[in-house]
Amino acid sequence: MIDIKEIMNILPHRYPFLLVDRVLELIPDKKAVGIKNVTMNEPFFQGHFPGNPVMPGVLIIEAMAQVAGILAFKSGIEGTGVLFLSIEKVKFRKPITPGDQIRFEVNVMHRRGGVWKFSGTAKVNDTLTTEAEFTAMVTQ
Repeated sequence: MIDIKEIMNILPHRYPFLLVDRVLELIPDKKAVGIKNVTMNEPFFQGHFPGNPVMPGVLIIEAMAQVAGILAFKSGIEGTGVLFLSIEKVKFRKPITPGDQIRFEVNVMHRRGGVWKFSGTAKVNDTLTTEAEFTAMVTQ
């Protein structure tokens, strides 16, 4: 397990943009499972949407990518950060709202040098909410 203190040593993100609370499972070069506890105190709920709070899809994908970044760094890559190159096959199946705990499962599809391709899902209570494939590059 990787707690928030170690996550903050791995990723450069900070509040309000650090979107991973814990990593439950990590197999270097293969997969990682992380979680985010969604609370009403999230700053984006103020405007998305008043009276009907829904986590923005772009932030769900960003959180998924942060789990992938932790996986990449824990797989021994050298660099200062990870940047998106592409995001594909995204499907939003169910809204995420305050009180949900999101479970992100990210798998390495392939890797060539500093470029990685991942597949990922976001689930709440074992229900698929979001899925995507994305490519990222390690920056030096």
